[in-house]
Amino acid sequence: MSIFIDENTKVIVQGLTGGQGRFHGLRNKAYGTKVVGGVTPGKGGTDVEGIPMFNTVREAVEATGATASFVVVPPKFAAAAILEAAEGGITFIVSITEGIPAHDEAVTFNRLVRDFPNVRLLGPNCPGIISPGKANIGITSGDIALPGGPVGIVSRSGTLTYQALHELSQQGIGQTTCVGIGGDPVPGTNFIDALKAFNDDPETKAVMMIGEIGGSEEERAAEWIKANMTKPVVTYIAGVTAPPGRKMGHAGAIITGSSGTAQAKMDALAAAGVHVCLNPTEAGEKMVEIVRGL
Repeated sequence: MSIFIDENTKVIVQGLTGGQGRFHGLRNKAYGTKVVGGVTPGKGGTDVEGIPMFNTVREAVEATGATASFVVVPPKFAAAAILEAAEGGITFIVSITEGIPAHDEAVTFNRLVRDFPNVRLLGPNCPGIISPGKANIGITSGDIALPGGPVGIVSRSGTLTYQALHELSQQGIGQTTCVGIGGDPVPGTNFIDALKAFNDDPETKAVMMIGEIGGSEEERAAEWIKANMTKPVVTYIAGVTAPPGRKMGHAGAIITGSSGTAQAKMDALAAAGVHVCLNPTEAGEKMVEIVRGL
């Protein structure tokens, strides 16, 4: 099985007529994802290489039966696009947009929790999600993912998400689903959300979790793992040498005082029984060892 999306998921792309939306939307379709429509105001009735365009999400959902949306719009319009997706009947939203103001993210997230409790947002500022061989929503290359395997991946870092997929695939270890939750301060989906889904998925036998400096999500995940996780977890935390007080890469990766350091996260996860590794390659090797011992 996979989590959140599978081969039957129908997807619309908000921003399909833009440069990035067209490029990644068509790549997702070429991978085998059921991309059934696009949404750009004023473009309804046209098409993008055979994919019908609609003026609103509600129109697209009514015409296609889509349940997932890929939001590829500029930061200024992203929050409104996410809310339009929820209001239009979409239940799984993937936003890759980087640079959405933190205030907008917080307001949007709380609106979803309050008014649309059955809607899941992945992102923003994330690479998206891929269930190898089934569906791909986002910017992850399908070439580095391997279907049919027992490992679930959840990661805050986009680049390290790709490396984790590649490391495992090179060793012949496939993945059930790879979830990039993004590194912004207010993620729609967090580590615990993904870990719980993987823990409940009968085909996922082990989980790789990739964290980084900043915030307390990894410590919270460690507490949840210790209390609830029944499957082995391997982790790598990026940013061991990052200086305190300096933003590293994006808004979520900043250490304030003694909070958010890589070492603190590693210590908490080790205390929860997680296999803590010092670099991505070591994490891949440890996961191969675990999977082959199952």
